[in-house]
Amino acid sequence: MKWGEIYRTREKVSERGHKPGFYVVVSRDFIAGHDDITTVICAPIYGEVLGLRTEVVVGAEDGLPRESAIRCDFLTLMFKTKLTGFVATLSDARQEELRRALAQALQLRA
Repeated sequence: MKWGEIYRTREKVSERGHKPGFYVVVSRDFIAGHDDITTVICAPIYGEVLGLRTEVVVGAEDGLPRESAIRCDFLTLMFKTKLTGFVATLSDARQEELRRALAQALQLRA
């Protein structure tokens, strides 16, 4: 598991209205790839695009079934065991968009 990878949950997730969903791993690679650490921070992907600076628009070219948005305002801690279906790794350009959206959502100054 690595930063910028998209996974699907098969289990119902309470934060998503008890539905499965898509998530992007945003924990640093040391955490995401460490077998002894059971959780990672993820940004959820929603089917509705709101046009916020804290969103990254993704779609079929990113392995998703339709145009959607990574929402960086709603980061969540997920058990790695819930992220059961690897979908894709974001392109370098999308990863850069994600970094900017996360910085905006967390009010980080460069």
